[in-house]
Amino acid sequence: MENLFRFIDDHQDSSRRRCIWVNGPVIVGAGPSGLATAACLREQGVPFVVLERADCIASLWQKRTYHRLKLHLPKQFCQLPKLPFPEDYPEYPTRRQFIDYLESYAKHFNINPNFAECVQSARYDETSGLWRVRTTTSSGPEVEYICRWLLVATGENAECMVPEIEGLASFKGEVIHASDYTSGEKYSGKRVLVVGCGNSGMEVSLDLCNHNAYPSMVVRSSVHVLPREILGKSTFELAVFLMKWLPLWLVDKLLLILAWLVLGNIANYGIKRPSTGPLELKNTKGKTPVLDIGALEKIRSGKIKVIPTGIKRFVSPNRVELANGDQLEFDSVILATGYRSNVRSWLQESEFFNKNGFPKSPFPNGWKGSKGLYAVGFTRRGLSGASWDATRIAQDIGSVWKKETEQQKKTTSSIACHRRCISQQF
Repeated sequence: MENLFRFIDDHQDSSRRRCIWVNGPVIVGAGPSGLATAACLREQGVPFVVLERADCIASLWQKRTYHRLKLHLPKQFCQLPKLPFPEDYPEYPTRRQFIDYLESYAKHFNINPNFAECVQSARYDETSGLWRVRTTTSSGPEVEYICRWLLVATGENAECMVPEIEGLASFKGEVIHASDYTSGEKYSGKRVLVVGCGNSGMEVSLDLCNHNAYPSMVVRSSVHVLPREILGKSTFELAVFLMKWLPLWLVDKLLLILAWLVLGNIANYGIKRPSTGPLELKNTKGKTPVLDIGALEKIRSGKIKVIPTGIKRFVSPNRVELANGDQLEFDSVILATGYRSNVRSWLQESEFFNKNGFPKSPFPNGWKGSKGLYAVGFTRRGLSGASWDATRIAQDIGSVWKKETEQQKKTTSSIACHRRCISQQF
């Protein structure tokens, strides 16, 4: 396989762990971030190995997204490096179209991840100056990959966040995370409590409403809601254009004025806006504004009820007590409470990543650590941020790779010439 692996016997390991030398970087994660980095490395001529714990690429998109999902941003801001979306794709590709795009992307760049291989630990060996990445599979012995470069591409959404709510275990109805929600069809006629008011919470509530369910959405904290489009143009595209000429604070003010003109005063519906502007909040806290695609109209009409307070506890098999003391009955609960990084659970390193599993250095300096450690897809800037990381990582590793390859060629040529000279003397 391109001379990529060199197998090393490890006779001292009683568990018969197999060690593999990787003549290039190891990429952990085969989501969009990992695929983008692998494609850019392929263009640089650098060999690599991609490790993926699931049995497919982009497992978050394939196994943990609801059917109605579409990309929130226009496709030109979501395509990966070196290969655009097909021309016949709509401006906002569907979930299925995006998965098809990723699969064709992997095929185009000949990216073949090692599936069902879960990284247990990764540490830098000071003695050898190499990374040692241990993985397990459902069948077969533990494997240890040894490499110079380690690329963390597990992303911002590796694990579901499930809040601890008193009495939740005693609730007799269905309780699921939004990652397990696929369609509102089976909730028709049911009272559903949606905990969380981000993009997932809003879209799940809208989907439930469209399937004749009765959703109530917990909006405990403040959130920015913007129209997905303004006068037929993408709000995000408009913001990008304005930031070329205006300071961020002024762009934030303009966006809020336009949002008020299009959506009205969302405080009238129990939704409070943060004091910090949407773009500044995204840059400093990573909190993404909600791009409305119809949920707000359902809230206005009363078909989606807003609960502007937190949940205190579950008090009976189908009853919830709110923080203000009110009690309501529900048949099901959907936790749209977000995701988190899982880097700290397996990466034995504390200089580059913080305790929350994100690079300590903010964008645009969070892609490169020391000792051959890199991070891709942690910019809190979506797919465009991942592509930005991938391009720079590949260029950085590629420059070193090319210099060493050229030096090896010169050395080999010099040795061959020297041997010819000696043979001619005899």
